[in-house]
Amino acid sequence: MMLGLPKTTEFNKRIPKQKFYENINVTPAMRRIFIDQIKVIYWRNKIAPSTMNLEAGQSVTEIEVFEVKLNSAPLDVSVLRQMDKEIPYHIVFLLEFEGKYQAWTAYKEKAGSGSNAFKVDTYYHTDWLPESELALKLDGLNIDTVYESYVRQIAGDALRTISGEEPESLKESVERDKQIQLLQKQIDALQMKIRREKQLNRQMELNAELKRLKRELQQLQ
Repeated sequence: MMLGLPKTTEFNKRIPKQKFYENINVTPAMRRIFIDQIKVIYWRNKIAPSTMNLEAGQSVTEIEVFEVKLNSAPLDVSVLRQMDKEIPYHIVFLLEFEGKYQAWTAYKEKAGSGSNAFKVDTYYHTDWLPESELALKLDGLNIDTVYESYVRQIAGDALRTISGEEPESLKESVERDKQIQLLQKQIDALQMKIRREKQLNRQMELNAELKRLKRELQQLQ
């Protein structure tokens, strides 16, 4: 596979897709998406201190690599969220459709101390690429830093670190990206409102608000 991982990490086990929708809480609509959109799921690799020369981490136990072959694209992201909820480890998904690949992963953290439950946050993904061009480097000395590196590589510019005195943590980068997305939505909505506004005084008020939001956005980028 395109990740170039050591043979010791290889698992290559087919996972029956019904494992993910047999749960009583899964809606009929979700079950239908699994049946219609997913052809087959393979558990390709397990990245952990037990499978390669990596130190243990504080927040990440192991990283699973799942290859998901699709019948149709794009895949509904709720499917990945369902798989992430069912598996108490961090996952890199490699989606395959008509010979092209896309890497997906979510920022995922434990819901609380002593709990096996995970809070699955924002998803990030690469473009659709030929297998030879989807290259993710294994970068880091422990499992935490390897996971952070994968998330940042897959997210690209969305999670690029900004220069400052203190290095930005992955959590901080994700939160900043969420703020950027929210501000961009507010700016887009306000611009539409300005175009529709007929009163000059109200237009001026809205433009002042638009400038403020744009300044705020610039500070975060």
